[in-house]
Amino acid sequence: VQLQASGGGLVQAGGSLRLSCAPSPRTFKSSVMGWFRQGPGKEREFVAAVRWTSGSTYYANSVKGRFTISRDKAENTVYLQMNSLKPEDTAVYFCALTSRNPIDSYLYDSGAYDYWGQGTLVTVFS
Repeated sequence: VQLQASGGGLVQAGGSLRLSCAPSPRTFKSSVMGWFRQGPGKEREFVAAVRWTSGSTYYANSVKGRFTISRDKAENTVYLQMNSLKPEDTAVYFCALTSRNPIDSYLYDSGAYDYWGQGTLVTVFS
């Protein structure tokens, strides 16, 4: 399974971007899809996740209220709408998925995910 993420770019602080990610083949059934990010000199960190069947969403405190994760079942695609972007959001954003069904607390851990995309760079300037 390959994940194809897109939508990154350069944006001024306060602006918005929308990332998208879809598995290849498109027919692959995932249980959870998520987004992680890795900023310059930082470790990879959890951003958001969504359970495919229920639509339940999970967010890191740092993005809660600014970012929205959603999924399009028909397109088998996950989106990350990022609003009110800050320079500290600058990072490479990775999408990930698993076909397992991890418990809620494990969704925040990169170990819960089996497949990873190549990453898309988001740069926020002030």
